[in-house]
Amino acid sequence: MSIINWGIIGLGNIAYKFASAFEDVSNSKIVSVASNDPKKLSTFQKQFKINPGNCYDNYEKVILNNEVDIVYIALPHNFHFEWIMRCINLKKSVLTEKPATINYEQITKINEYLNKTKIFFSEGFMYRFHPQTQELINIIKQNEIGELLNMQSYFGVNIVEKKNIFGIKRLKINKKSRLFDKKLGGGSILDLGCYPSSLSILIASLKSDDYKKKFILTDIKKTIGSSDVDLEAFSKINFYNEFTSNIGSSFKRNLGKSSIIIGSKGKIILPDSWHCETLNIIVNGNDYKINQKYKNIFSYEIENISNSLLNNEIEPKYPAIKRDETEMNMNILTRWLNENNK
Repeated sequence: MSIINWGIIGLGNIAYKFASAFEDVSNSKIVSVASNDPKKLSTFQKQFKINPGNCYDNYEKVILNNEVDIVYIALPHNFHFEWIMRCINLKKSVLTEKPATINYEQITKINEYLNKTKIFFSEGFMYRFHPQTQELINIIKQNEIGELLNMQSYFGVNIVEKKNIFGIKRLKINKKSRLFDKKLGGGSILDLGCYPSSLSILIASLKSDDYKKKFILTDIKKTIGSSDVDLEAFSKINFYNEFTSNIGSSFKRNLGKSSIIIGSKGKIILPDSWHCETLNIIVNGNDYKINQKYKNIFSYEIENISNSLLNNEIEPKYPAIKRDETEMNMNILTRWLNENNK
């Protein structure tokens, strides 16, 4: 069996979770990594048994390494555009961590260049590769809940609002964290809100093909913190095909990871939309169990993308997010970020 060789640039927490998934996948292996942190590089090399000669303190060396078939970009959000473009210019396939960029203008430029090439590109929404998402699509296509009407989808974790000894709530923002640094693409919308918006696009597409002709954002509500990034945000996406989605993200509240999809005949509840750890879908009160092949959600992503590369494809297999969806998602996120509360 042929093997796809992966390189990783940026060795933060997400890179470790991603790299741990390779042990279960037979069509892929990590052959090269890069980090500007010598300690991280050494630890990563030893843990994942990578040839020391393929471990660099320079990101571009991974891209230039002829052994590497595809580069996984696990850098902070603001670096994605630069290194995606570098991969394209050096004709190297790329998987970037979400969100693909920090604004709509950047992704349109990336797609403009990609459309002139046959370079593989994908954005790392891991839930799109999981069997739960495919089962969700099957249930909707089987007309279990009738015509799609609307949905609510949220992702929120309280990392800033703390109570003191008197029970009074205060915001404790770590300004050294990338999550609260505007220059690094911080804020709840880009870090968490990209998940509900991307799922909204997928579900809207199942109602009719004209969903992408136009969309309007209404009911925008944002809470901006002292570092000028959004700590919490809500909005309603009104798609052209009359499907609507209420979405929300938060660093202030544990909004959870659930989504509710409502149709003319009933509703679907996803208790864990993003990490798929509960492995069930509730349809009109009935519990559907999901069969799982891998414990690590990233294993599905790696296997899908590696198979796509082995088949000389330039995008991953459905229901993984496609280039046009990535572009539409960044359009939604950019408007959500820039438009005032209304």
